[in-house]
Amino acid sequence: MNTSQEKIKKIKLALLDHIYRIYEEDIVPDDTACKRGCALCCTRNVTLTGLEALRIAEHIRGKPEYRAALRNAAEKKRFRPVCTFNQIAEICMRGGDFPEEEIDPAWTPCPLLKNAECSIYPIRPFGCRCMISMHSCAENDYAEMSEFTATINDVFLQYIEHIDAGGCFGNLTDMLLFLEDENRTADYPRSIPEELPEGLIPNHPLKVLMVPPEFRGKIRPVLQKLEKNAPDNAH
Repeated sequence: MNTSQEKIKKIKLALLDHIYRIYEEDIVPDDTACKRGCALCCTRNVTLTGLEALRIAEHIRGKPEYRAALRNAAEKKRFRPVCTFNQIAEICMRGGDFPEEEIDPAWTPCPLLKNAECSIYPIRPFGCRCMISMHSCAENDYAEMSEFTATINDVFLQYIEHIDAGGCFGNLTDMLLFLEDENRTADYPRSIPEELPEGLIPNHPLKVLMVPPEFRGKIRPVLQKLEKNAPDNAH
């Protein structure tokens, strides 16, 4: 990897950290029911960008227990997206129809879960960070968050994808197996082949935000915080 590519990669990772920090310091309510040992949402359905997967792949490299867990998960059903979040936003903008996707919350557990706890918690992807609930999922069998929080989650997911435009997106298991090759993590995203392996799809730049009219004023301060380090600075 040349110096220029390495610098771009560091900027993008710094922007990703910036987004995580804003979310956890300013967005996550203090009164969520989520706590250590609560792992009902830790399924095999987690998705993430390649940029988010880089740190995880580097963290678990050379640890055979992780490789075995991922290989085992690869033999089981899991959510494999056919659209990215920015693609979904574009479809909404055009008034188009969404492609069918198969997902079941019963597809558990996440291959990185150990003793009902996330084994990579400090570097977990945003899809895990934003899965919060105002009441106990164990008692009600489902998570509950406000419509505004769900909207903010969509916006953050769109920004994260935009930072990694040119990279790829997919299920956590597929992404980490794809990045097992150290050369791919070292030179990501230039190391991505033109034809992606099954289960992975290309990221798209942000063209339109998924924000309902009733939340546009309320979400403006959040967007201003995100744009203090605009994602375009990474390109």
